[in-house]
Amino acid sequence: MKKAKKNAIFILTILLSLTMLLSACSKGNANNENSANNDATASNQKEVVLKGYLLGEAPKGMPEVLTALNEKLKKDINATIELNYIGWGDVQSKYPLLLAAGEDVDFIFSADWNSYVEQANKGAFYELKPEDIAKYMPKKSAAIDPAAWEEARINGKIYMIPKTTPDSNVFVSVLRKDIMAEAGLTEVKRLSEIGPYLEAVKKNHPDMIGLNLDSQVDLPTPYQHLMRDKIGFTGGSFGGGPLTQGISTDYTDPTGKIYSMVEGPYLSAQKYAAGIMKDWYDKGYVNKNPYANKIRSKDNFVEGKSAVAFGNTIDIAATIEAAQAKGIESYIIPSLMPNGKVPMGNYIGAGVSIAANSKNPERVMQAMDLIMEDPSYVYLAYYGIEGKNYVITPDDKIGLPEGVTADTNSYPPDASGFWFVNKALFKPMSTWPKVYADFWAKLGEYNTLDYAYNGFSFNSDKVKTQIANLANASTQFANPIYIGAVKDVDKAFDELSKNLNSAGLDKVKAEVEAQAEAFLAKKK
Repeated sequence: MKKAKKNAIFILTILLSLTMLLSACSKGNANNENSANNDATASNQKEVVLKGYLLGEAPKGMPEVLTALNEKLKKDINATIELNYIGWGDVQSKYPLLLAAGEDVDFIFSADWNSYVEQANKGAFYELKPEDIAKYMPKKSAAIDPAAWEEARINGKIYMIPKTTPDSNVFVSVLRKDIMAEAGLTEVKRLSEIGPYLEAVKKNHPDMIGLNLDSQVDLPTPYQHLMRDKIGFTGGSFGGGPLTQGISTDYTDPTGKIYSMVEGPYLSAQKYAAGIMKDWYDKGYVNKNPYANKIRSKDNFVEGKSAVAFGNTIDIAATIEAAQAKGIESYIIPSLMPNGKVPMGNYIGAGVSIAANSKNPERVMQAMDLIMEDPSYVYLAYYGIEGKNYVITPDDKIGLPEGVTADTNSYPPDASGFWFVNKALFKPMSTWPKVYADFWAKLGEYNTLDYAYNGFSFNSDKVKTQIANLANASTQFANPIYIGAVKDVDKAFDELSKNLNSAGLDKVKAEVEAQAEAFLAKKK
C-alpha cells in the first residue's frame, strides 16, 4: 500500500513538473508566436495593391519612403500601397470628381474642412462598422478616445478613420525680422498692423511680393486672419470649405447663435477685412493673380519671393527651420479670436476614408491601423528614413542627420500628407528654432475647448444642392473680395449677397439652425 502511494506521489510530481515545464516553454515562446502572427496573417491573405490619394505634393524622398513602407506592409499584411496626390489647386475640382467617377480608389485623405460630410452623404465612402473596426484595427481601437468615433458619425454611421489626438492648431502669419527692422516695427500683434512692413517690401525688395498667395489654401487666409480681429471666426462655413460663404457662428458666443455670413455681425467683420485687403491689393502688396499660382506662400517665403508665410502650428515649423538655414530670422503672429483664444482642433480635422467601391476595405483598415498607430510605421510615414531624413539624438529628440538641413531634407516632417498619424507618439524636435519653440510653449494659453459647437458635424444631405450653389457663387463673387480685387467693397457685398440668396442661403441657414438646436439640446 505504501509502495503504491509512493508511486502515485512520484507520478503526480512528474506530471506537475511536466506541466510547469510546458507552461514555461509556452511563455518562452509567446514572443516568437506573437512576432510570427503578422507573418501568418500576411501568408493567409492574398496579395493586394491599395490605391490611395493624399493632398498636396509628394516630397522628393517619397519614392524611397514608399518602398520602405511597402516592404513592411508586404511582410505584415501582404499588401502594398500605390500612392497618388491631389494638388492643392485641384482639390475643389478633382477630389469630388475622383470619388464620383468610381475610379479604382481604395482610400483617400478625409477631413471635415474638405467635404467629409458632403462626400459621405453622397455615398462616396465605405461605412466602417464598429465590429470591423475592433477586428481589423486593434491598435487604433486601443489608442483612440471613443469620442472620436462619435465625432465621425453621420446619421449614426462612421465613414472616416479619424486621427487619434486632436491638434493644437493655431493659424499663424510669419514675417521676416530684417524687413520688420526696415519698417521700424519691433512688435506686431495682428496681421492688420503689417501695412508699414508691406510698404517696406514694395520699396526695398522689388523681387519679392508682400502677400504671394496661392490659388486655394492661402487665397482666403489673410482675409480670414483679419476677420478674427472682429469676430470668433475659424474659416469656412457649415457645409462648405474654406473658400465658401454660407452659414457660421461666432465661436466666442456661448449661446451658439447661427448667422449668415452676409448679415451682422459677420457682414461687419467681412467688410473690415475686405477694406484692408482692397487697400493692400491697390497698393501692389498682393500678387495680382493668385488663381494661377500653385506655390504656397510658406514655400515662397523660404525662397525670398513672399514676405509673409501663412500656415499653422504644425506645418510652419519646417518653414521656419528652412528660413533660418538661409539666414532668415522669423517672427510669428498667431491668428487669435477677439478673446485671445482659438478652438482646439477636433478629431475629424484629418483622417482617412475608404472609398465606397474599394475591393479591399478590410486590408485598408489593417494598413491604416499600422500606419496610424505602430511607432515604426508612424515615424517612417511622417519623418522618413532614419539615418537619412531624421535621427534620434542622444537626448531622445528628433534631429537631422549630419550634413542635412531643413532646406535640403528630401522628406521634411509634415510634408508628405500623412497628417492623420498619431502625433502623441512623437518626440520633440531638436531642430526647432527658438522662435518656434517659444511659440509652441505658449499653445496652452491659446487653445480652448470651450465653444458651443465642439464636436458638431453639420449634415448637409438635405441641402446639398444649395451647398454646391453657394460654393459656385463664392468662387465667382467672394474670391475677388478675399484678395482685395474689387472696385467697391459695399457693392461687391451687395452682389455677393444677392447671388448667395439666389443659391438658397436661407434654406441652408434653416437646416443648420435645426441641427444646431438639436445638438445643443442633446449636449445639455
